[in-house]
Amino acid sequence: MLMSYNIRYIARWTKRQFLPLFICLLTASLIYSLLPLIGEQHLNSSNASFTNNITILLWHWPFGMRYNLTGDVCLRDYNISGCILVDNQTLYESADLVVFHNFELMFHKQQLPLHLYRPAKQRWVWLSLEAPQNNGNLSPFKNIFNLTMSYHPGADITVPYGKLLLRTNPGLDVIVPKSKRYEACWVISNYKKWHKRSEVFQELTKSLNVQLYGSFGQKPLPKEALLPTISRCYFYLAFENVQSPHYITEKLWRNAFQARTVPVVLGPPRTDYEAVTPPKSFIHVDDFKSVKALSEYLRGLIKDPEKYNEYFSWQKKYVVKLYTDWRERLCNICPINGQFPAQKVYGDLGAW
Repeated sequence: MLMSYNIRYIARWTKRQFLPLFICLLTASLIYSLLPLIGEQHLNSSNASFTNNITILLWHWPFGMRYNLTGDVCLRDYNISGCILVDNQTLYESADLVVFHNFELMFHKQQLPLHLYRPAKQRWVWLSLEAPQNNGNLSPFKNIFNLTMSYHPGADITVPYGKLLLRTNPGLDVIVPKSKRYEACWVISNYKKWHKRSEVFQELTKSLNVQLYGSFGQKPLPKEALLPTISRCYFYLAFENVQSPHYITEKLWRNAFQARTVPVVLGPPRTDYEAVTPPKSFIHVDDFKSVKALSEYLRGLIKDPEKYNEYFSWQKKYVVKLYTDWRERLCNICPINGQFPAQKVYGDLGAW
C-alpha cells in the first residue's frame, strides 16, 4: 500500500518537473525550424530597394558622344529613383532594358549582339530621334526589338526635343528684345536644293531680307553666340529638313523660342504644332497661298509692334523645357517601365 503511494507520488513529481522542460524544448525546436524562413524574409526586405531597381544598358552612345555615368545619375540629376544607367556591355545579362541607337546600326558602326543569350525578362529598345525618311532600311531588324523610343507620340517611349511647362509664377511681363535689326534669319548647314525648305527660302528671299548663318551661309556660329544672334531677328525660319508627322526639333524650341523671336515653321501640319504649343506662338508656311503672301504678312507685323508682340504672349504662362542630355531621356524610361506590355515584338519597325 505504501509502495503504491510512493510510486504515484514519484510519477506526479516527475511530470511536474519535466513538463516545463518539455515545453521549453518544443519551443526551441519550433524557433529553430523557423530561422531559415525568418532570415529569408529579412534578406528580401533588406534588398528590396536593390531588387526593384531598373537597369538600363546603353549599348553604344549616340554619335559617339559619351556622358559621365558616375554615381546615381537619375536620382542626383533628375530626381528619379531606382533607375540605374550603365554603358558597360559586360553587364548585359543583368540589364532589364538594352537601348540601341539607330544611327550607328544604320551605318554599321555598331552591331546587335544577336550571338548572346537573351534573358527572358530583358527588353530591347530601338532609339531614333530622326524622321522616318532618315532612318534607313529597317527590314534587317524584324522581330528583334520590343520597344520603340522616339519623338513621335506613337512610340512606346516618347522623347520630344522640347516642350512647354507651366510657369510657377504666371502673369509676368513678357520681355521682347529691343535690338531687332534683321527681318529674318536662318541657321543652316545641311542645305539641299531639292528640300522643300530650300525652295521656300529661295522664294522668300525675293521679297524678304534673310540673314544666313551656319556652314551654308559661311557664317558659322559658336554655341554661345547662337541665341544672341538669332534674337536680333524678327523672325526665325524654323524649317525642318523633312515634313513628317510630329517631327518638331530644336529649331522651334531652342533656336526660335529661347532666342525670343517669332518662328516661321515648315514641317508637320499646323495641328501637330498646336498639339504642343499655343496657336499664336508661331507662323506656319502652309497658312498662306504663296510665299509672297507670307512675306507680305511678315513685313506687316514688323510695322505693327503691337500685333507682332502678340506672338510672345504665351510666355506669360509657359517656359521652354529642352531635352538635350541622353541621360535624362534614358532616366525618364524608368517611371513608365511598368506600363509596357509583357510580350511585344516589332515585326516591322517602319510601320509603327
